Amino acid sequence: MARWEPGARERLVLAAVDLFTEQGYDATTVAQIAERAGVTKSTFFRHFPDKRELLVAGQEALSRLLAEGIAEAPADASPLEAVAAGLERASGAMGPMNRELGPRLKAAVATSGELQERDALKSVSLAAAMTAALAARGVPGPTAALAGEMGVLAFKRGYAAWSEGGRDADDTTLAQHTLPALDDLRAASATLG
Repeated sequence: MARWEPGARERLVLAAVDLFTEQGYDATTVAQIAERAGVTKSTFFRHFPDKRELLVAGQEALSRLLAEGIAEAPADASPLEAVAAGLERASGAMGPMNRELGPRLKAAVATSGELQERDALKSVSLAAAMTAALAARGVPGPTAALAGEMGVLAFKRGYAAWSEGGRDADDTTLAQHTLPALDDLRAASATLG
């Protein structure tokens, strides 16, 4: 495969996830990832500073989309309605590759404590982005933080249901899973007393 062929970043992510699952994170080298993806090591390093960063590819874009959706929600939207707008915006950017990657990524993360730690940091970063976007709308700090955390939980629950769901429902979108997950969390929070 020629190194200038498009899609190198995506191929690198898929190759890494598969290798991490097959042989473990620690046993996988950058050279193996590059070889499986059909690119050179220098191409790998043009896209990622190290192999750890492969699993958070797209995190900045996801944070930005969530924050933009929150910022663009109607002025009279409640904090959770604004979070729903963020989830809808971010969900719209997720396609078939994201859906296919879900179970494979989950399996790869399960192989390594370091990857589990990096995944947890990703959740913290997403919550921070949503919290900041809500605070910019004038939502008080504790309310913004709680709504941001609920947004992350809804995203994770919705993404898991979407990516692990039956393929006979290929016409479903990620938003069709994240928004009900947020509604479930809203209802659950009302029972906390």
